[in-house]
Amino acid sequence: MDWKTLAELLFPHISKTREDYEKAYPPRALAEGARVTRLGPSPTGFIHLGNLYGAFVDERLAHQSGGVFFLRIEDTDEKRQVEGAVEAVVHSLDYFGLRFDEGALLEGETGAYGPYFQRQRAEIYQCFAKWLVEQGKAYPCFCGEEELQEIRGRQEERKATPGYHGSWARCRELTLEEIRARLEAGQPFVLRFLSGGREHGGGSFEIEDGVRGTLSMPENFQDVVLLKQNGIPTYHFAHVVDDHLMRTTHVVRGEEWLSSLPIHVALFEAFGWPLPVYCHTTVLMKMEGENKRKLSKRKDPELSLNYYRRQGYHPAAVREYLLTILNSNYEEWRMANPEAPAEEFPFTTEKMSSSGTLFDLDKLNDVSKDTLVRIPSPELYEFLLEWAREYHGGGEDPRKEETGPEAAALEIRGDLASLFAAEKEKLLRILDMDRTGPKPRKDLVCCSQIFRHISYFFDEHYTPLEGYPETVPPEDLKPILQGYLAAYDPADNQSAWFDKIRSLASELGYAAKPKEYQKNPELYKGHVGDVSTVIRVALMGRRSSPNLWEIQDIMGEAQVRRRMEKALAAL
Repeated sequence: MDWKTLAELLFPHISKTREDYEKAYPPRALAEGARVTRLGPSPTGFIHLGNLYGAFVDERLAHQSGGVFFLRIEDTDEKRQVEGAVEAVVHSLDYFGLRFDEGALLEGETGAYGPYFQRQRAEIYQCFAKWLVEQGKAYPCFCGEEELQEIRGRQEERKATPGYHGSWARCRELTLEEIRARLEAGQPFVLRFLSGGREHGGGSFEIEDGVRGTLSMPENFQDVVLLKQNGIPTYHFAHVVDDHLMRTTHVVRGEEWLSSLPIHVALFEAFGWPLPVYCHTTVLMKMEGENKRKLSKRKDPELSLNYYRRQGYHPAAVREYLLTILNSNYEEWRMANPEAPAEEFPFTTEKMSSSGTLFDLDKLNDVSKDTLVRIPSPELYEFLLEWAREYHGGGEDPRKEETGPEAAALEIRGDLASLFAAEKEKLLRILDMDRTGPKPRKDLVCCSQIFRHISYFFDEHYTPLEGYPETVPPEDLKPILQGYLAAYDPADNQSAWFDKIRSLASELGYAAKPKEYQKNPELYKGHVGDVSTVIRVALMGRRSSPNLWEIQDIMGEAQVRRRMEKALAAL
């Protein structure tokens, strides 16, 4: 075969050479050890937790080494493209604090290694495809779907390894004259890689995976498609060319790509290029009963990043949690460095799991509680306000958040953005309750949960969730509330306020102190805590809460009296 003539026959319009592109995209001027990583999503419109998980690895590897993190849009599959998907990717990752140094950004493409949309790089791929043909490493294949199905059928009959390879690769043996005749007849073709791998005989190689260590894999023997009939490359070919020219040093991707690794290694070797470090992450799992299963787009709303934005999880909490499941030593580091920014943690792929990563929403909520308690109330207020503006900024239709933590029976109704803006000072006091000191309360998780947690402060959102305690006889409820309302003075400090509740408890036959009741339960109906719980339920519709005195102090006299009178009227 005259391979150079064949290359000109297939790619007469390609005038640039491999050397031209090597000069156009030279090695990056970075310090030794700096890593270059990329996120390469398809513009399908669905950005999920797995994307964020991998992107976080990319970002940490690049930025903690003084390297580059860029965004490349892998849009070679035109049928799957969704309008606005690129913007959704950038916005979602930006929300969680992941920012690209270059690539397909909202303000346009930034960086010297573009275009960053693969469909705009067609001539680059065809140039390198032409070079492979010139070297006798690629050839045109004219087999249509019917022929390919026939080959598959015969392979099944003979129990042969499926695929287009070896003696099954019919177009390998076409002569230059036969190829010319088919091209002149307008017969469509794909370009295939001419593999030198052995199907039989066990050719294999070893490779160091950044997450999994040394892997032993069978060599590739399939003549995979490099260019489709429309001249657009397959993922296998495009990512190899792009990662070399964009000087990517580390490729982070899911374990589902492990089976394709022999193809990619063979392509890098065909070009004589050094391999990037491949880091194959595990799939995200969740517990279902006693078994683990893969997170599902259909079953698990928490797989979508929109879930965390809609619920109002603080990005710092999500990042903090991701680090706990990305590196096994992160929690130990955090305990030793409670005030340090997460960016100071020395992240490494060697500490990543290689056997399935368990995602636990309850653990995320616990991490979020620890994270939010470190965020000052003014900053937390602004975050709540922005969340309300985006998701609850007007209209009277209720927005159910049934999948959120502690959803109970509450609905989030109306214009929360206006409410939060008008009640800023009140909200700042609410958010500050019991959040300072050596043992701050840790019960705030995300915006939707926070609002449900504090909704009783606002009459238009007040919904009683719990009834009066069973330890208090029904006939005592009215005397307790009447006595509290009669003695209530908003000028009382906490000590004077609680002394009045103790006196009221004693008058009604309850122990003024829990210890007195524990010593002689037969002498009392209950203790002062039972009386306080009745008052708490009347004011808040809940049996437990932060400091009750501070709550009624924040509510103010008018709201306290109104709430107590309403509770009395309902008895």
